[in-house]
Amino acid sequence: MAKKIKAIVKLQIPAGQATPAPPVGPVLAQHGLNIAEFCQKFNDATKDNQGFKIPVEIKVFEDRTYDFNLKQPPVSDLLKKIAGIEKGSGSPNKKKVAKITNAQLKEVAEKKFPDLNADDIEAAMKIVKGTAKNMGIEVE
Repeated sequence: MAKKIKAIVKLQIPAGQATPAPPVGPVLAQHGLNIAEFCQKFNDATKDNQGFKIPVEIKVFEDRTYDFNLKQPPVSDLLKKIAGIEKGSGSPNKKKVAKITNAQLKEVAEKKFPDLNADDIEAAMKIVKGTAKNMGIEVE
């Protein structure tokens, strides 16, 4: 018989840097989870994605056990890394901050594809291209 889900918690935590301090500790403590154990498992699972904030979905069961599902970093973070910029443009229609190629756009779309609401890679590329446009990044 399947375990009964008590709550689903969604957080964005820097990869490899989860600590029992806020925001992780208080959110998990209210559901009675072992915070130190979660932090260790999360850090081990994300140690190769250093520098990104990783979205995580934690399913808390009624017997105080949990299961967590890691997602890919946000598209904006992936675009910033590939374009080599610190942040996007404040006025993306007037001021462009970087240029990326279609190949780089496809690379980001392929990495993020499992988390996107897209049927094929072309649709995923359109989603990523829209994000790039809103950040002031031109696609060549």
